[in-house]
Amino acid sequence: MAQPDPVIRSEILVIKQIISDETWLEGERRGCVVSPSDPVVRENACRIILRIGAELRERFSKAASQSM
Repeated sequence: MAQPDPVIRSEILVIKQIISDETWLEGERRGCVVSPSDPVVRENACRIILRIGAELRERFSKAASQSM
């Protein structure tokens, strides 16, 4: 099996953290447990990822090329 791209691996970790944070924040707003698949959590996470996605890709790509 081919090794996954290190840039994608790094991005996935950040995306998982964003989803986790947004799930927690939405739970705090509502005062109850919220699922990571909740539409509000998904929308907020997507907005964040779209806003910072290019920056993440550039940063992780630069770091990956420097470590080679």
